[in-house]
Amino acid sequence: MSEDSKPFNAEEVRTVIESLQKPVVFLNMVSDWPAMRWTIENLSQLLNGKELTFRIGKRKMSKAPQFETQCQYIQATLQEFLVWLHGDTNSSPGLFLSYPRSEYWAYADYKYVAKMFEDKAELFQDIIWSDFGFPGRDGRDSTLWIGSEAANTPCHLDSYGCNLVLQVQGRKRWHLFPPEDTCFLYPTRIPYEESSVFSSVNVVNPDLKHFPRFRRARPYVVNLCPGEVLFVPRHWWHYVESLDPVTISINSWIELGDDNEARVGEALARTVVCAVKSADPHTDPASWLNTTEGAVTSYETNLHYVNLAVQSCLDNDKMHPASCTKGRDQSVQLSSGLPKKRKANSEPAEFAAKNGRGKLAETKAGLSTNICIGPNLVPVKQVAAALEEDSVSSTSGDLSLASRLEAKQCSLDCDSKPADNVRRLISTDDLLNCLVHPDVIQLMTEILLGRHYSH
Repeated sequence: MSEDSKPFNAEEVRTVIESLQKPVVFLNMVSDWPAMRWTIENLSQLLNGKELTFRIGKRKMSKAPQFETQCQYIQATLQEFLVWLHGDTNSSPGLFLSYPRSEYWAYADYKYVAKMFEDKAELFQDIIWSDFGFPGRDGRDSTLWIGSEAANTPCHLDSYGCNLVLQVQGRKRWHLFPPEDTCFLYPTRIPYEESSVFSSVNVVNPDLKHFPRFRRARPYVVNLCPGEVLFVPRHWWHYVESLDPVTISINSWIELGDDNEARVGEALARTVVCAVKSADPHTDPASWLNTTEGAVTSYETNLHYVNLAVQSCLDNDKMHPASCTKGRDQSVQLSSGLPKKRKANSEPAEFAAKNGRGKLAETKAGLSTNICIGPNLVPVKQVAAALEEDSVSSTSGDLSLASRLEAKQCSLDCDSKPADNVRRLISTDDLLNCLVHPDVIQLMTEILLGRHYSH
């Protein structure tokens, strides 16, 4: 399919993405991408026995989120994954043997295409993000996700960038919530992972007794099918679950101008979390540090990260004095010494930074384009949450000022009340949920940057 036969050209798509503030699905844009042939069988042949790390979780649904720190991990090949999926008794499923499919799901998530296929660099060109207005962005800037039915990613928001997601095989259900719903999702930084703010709520099986404000959340839900591309705007919460026996997705996180300031906040959060948790002699790092983080960073290292992040903002403002702490121009390259999440801690992101590929301008306040919502550009629909009758209607639109003030006031409250009026001692997690709450981190960032800007 030529670019002319697609519903939108690259410039039109990029204009839409830069203008949108709600998630949408692009249709009929990727049928000519070679990556659409990356089925589980083809990937198994391409990887030719290469082992991947699979996250193993329980199918049984509780009212608590199943965070990555509570999962198990194994090394296995895609051939063994297929044997496990198909129940083939003539071949060995390897370490999957200990996990009956009826009880467990498996997820090879966050797999960098550049690392998976480092010996097959020609495959990078199978992913053509240039069709979406990001010239030069390809497999080097992409991440692969391979899961079984019921595999899921806990509800979280990403501190950096926005997200483009291509569904290759099977269907995934995305539950999304707008940034304004943050206080209703009970944000937490435990488990800690740079640039991920998790929700304490299991959004598909919520415990409303402990998290009553979740009644006010406004979910947007979409089943993403093969050949469709989902756009997730900045700071939208999302919980993702696999619906079919095998699901394969490819995504790319797009850098934004606000990421410079977000890195200051993330450096502050890391410093506080590591300081508090490291001072607790009864806490095992494995219980609070996400598996993607590696090891606890020292106070000296964390303070170094804070200084690097602040200096990046200062340098940016010197080049672009009109920008203050919001909507910074993204043409300035970030220091390579800044802490980076798994999303960016890879060769693809470094290549993108060096080549200036794929960064978005500041989001515009409206859809300033002639492209209309229609059969090839479908908005993700807001749905009514199946909660109690006294819940706030999801179609009520923006919250009133009084409701917003009430939510702001209660956003720092404890997430649950002691049962039977028994006083519960405050834990380090409770303390951190206040100290590194997104609102507090935002205020700390503004104060820190403001002090520097005044000199």
